[in-house]
Amino acid sequence: MKKRSKKYNEALSKIEKGRAYTKEEAIKLVKETSIAKFDASVEVAMRLNLDTKKADQQLRGAIVLPKGTGKNVRVLVVAKGDAAAKAKEAGADYVGDADILQKIEKENWFEFDTMIATPDMMPLLGKLGRVLGPKGLMPNPKTGTVTMDTAKAVSEAKAGRVEYRTDSYGNIHALIGKVSFSDSDLIENLDSFVGQIIKIKPSTVKGDYIKNIAVTSTMGPGVKISINSFDK
Repeated sequence: MKKRSKKYNEALSKIEKGRAYTKEEAIKLVKETSIAKFDASVEVAMRLNLDTKKADQQLRGAIVLPKGTGKNVRVLVVAKGDAAAKAKEAGADYVGDADILQKIEKENWFEFDTMIATPDMMPLLGKLGRVLGPKGLMPNPKTGTVTMDTAKAVSEAKAGRVEYRTDSYGNIHALIGKVSFSDSDLIENLDSFVGQIIKIKPSTVKGDYIKNIAVTSTMGPGVKISINSFDK
């Protein structure tokens, strides 16, 4: 069993074991129990009643959080012509086509956080799937990162778009902000994310859809939230 630090144990002692808090209490607690020396990220984790062997129960997508993520996102756009020009105008950090893909392949260059591509560039991107996939950087139409509207995609990425995807156990998690955010901003982002997951509930799910919701800060303990805190 992993040995926890004194700071972590002190933070953990503030959380009542087995209790599910209201979302307001949970956000307050997650900020109080942050033990990082930097402005820690705050994440939400949801355990869903999904059978991920069924294609329609594999959830994947993206949402733009109303209050952003607090993270400076470096955006790479793989496009040509007008789509490339519009991406530059929208504030993309890097724009290129075959040249920039070659840089990734030959130089192992990954100075970006998200990649957007136009559909015509996807055949070229295919051979980089083995390096982009494991890093979660492969563009996908479901997350809005394969599109001709590069300007909109860049704007959303910069504004606080977060991608989500269920793992094989039906868990889903996402960044919802920073510890420095106000309680109300974190709650608004949390509501927005949970609301999105509720909205895309597969029709084939039987029984309770949401099993568990918790929030946590980087290095901090998790705080369980009562499912009744959210409109279902």
